[in-house]
Amino acid sequence: MASELLSGSVPLEAYLLVAAVLFCTGVWGLINSRNAVRVLMSIELMLNAVNINLMAFSSYVDGQLIRGQVFSVFVITVAAAEAAVGLAILLSLYRNRVTVDMERFNLLRW
Repeated sequence: MASELLSGSVPLEAYLLVAAVLFCTGVWGLINSRNAVRVLMSIELMLNAVNINLMAFSSYVDGQLIRGQVFSVFVITVAAAEAAVGLAILLSLYRNRVTVDMERFNLLRW
């Protein structure tokens, strides 16, 4: 069903527009958020926008080949590892500082 949607009924520009909006939302959340969990969620939004672009361009350029899908699986794997490591670091910081406010983390400052 996904290949039918990407095959021609929806133009490439629509997918690129959705991905651009998603990526800009992630960048805005990354810049404006003070909460570390929101920062991780913003990074996930940006990675999902990249996945949409990979899938759309793969369908547009390659047709029946699955190169974009393979790269998307790699991006999803990296995103899962990033979420696991990021949440482990946040849990450790929360145990020591009892906050997830990005302004209060000064462990690496001089």
